Amino acid sequence: MYTFNAIRTFCLSATMLAVSFASYAQDAIEQTWYNQEKTAKVKIFKATDGKFYGRIVWLKEPNNAEGQPRTDVNNPKKERKNDPLLGLQILKGFVKDGDKEYEDGTIYDPKNGKTYSCRITHKGSTLDVRGYVGISLLGRTTTWTKAD
Repeated sequence: MYTFNAIRTFCLSATMLAVSFASYAQDAIEQTWYNQEKTAKVKIFKATDGKFYGRIVWLKEPNNAEGQPRTDVNNPKKERKNDPLLGLQILKGFVKDGDKEYEDGTIYDPKNGKTYSCRITHKGSTLDVRGYVGISLLGRTTTWTKAD
């Protein structure tokens, strides 16, 4: 026969196990996304600091005209101009706000070498990625689509 303590211990253990698995659950935006033009794929991940980041993991045209890997030629920092675009982290420091909003992050645009404040809204199989300067009203939104 099972005693009350054995049943209670089992229930407590099962609950703790369920909670530990839930803490490892992946967030909805932790996937690979095409940019609006479908020229790049960006993998979004949650780092150990609890914030979300994104890195270029695929390029439609990974090499330049000379056949060399494309680099961050527009970066304002001279020492970064030779960094490969493939693997470049372009999304930084996003904090989840509610079920579908991610804010307080930045997005780097390798086309012009500028970094913008950014907000991401998750909409199922798409993301609205809004880069802006100062206030969100002064910006532009692009729609990224799920690549997985």
